[in-house]
Amino acid sequence: MEKTIVIVDDSESIREVVGFTLVNAGHKVLSAVDGQDALRYFNGEKIDLVVTDLHMPVMDGISLIKEIRSKDDYKFVPILFLTTESQQARKMEAKDAGATGWIVKPFVPEKLLAAISKVVR
Repeated sequence: MEKTIVIVDDSESIREVVGFTLVNAGHKVLSAVDGQDALRYFNGEKIDLVVTDLHMPVMDGISLIKEIRSKDDYKFVPILFLTTESQQARKMEAKDAGATGWIVKPFVPEKLLAAISKVVR
C-alpha cells in the first residue's frame, strides 16, 4: 500500500538513493533540502512518515521534529533519523524531541524498508 514519505536531507545523493529505494517499494516520496523546506509539506496533506537527516543548514533535524510535533495533525507521524551520528547522547536528544527511530548512514536499503515497515501502519 502506497505511503507518503517525506525525505529531508541536504545531500542530493542521499535524497536520490533513499527516494529511489522508497519509490521502488511502492511509496510516494516528497523531498526537502532542510527542515525549513520540509515544513511546506505539513499543510494538512497526509504524511505517513518522515525520514530526516540531523545535520542540515537553515533548520536541523531536531528542530524539524519539534516543529512537526507541535502541529496537531502530525503529532503521531513516525519520524526516522537517517544520519552519520551514532552517539547515544544525540540519539536521546532526538528521541526526546519526538523521533521514532534511528538509522545510521550509510544505510542498507533492506534495513531502511524493514525499519519503515515497523513504524508505518
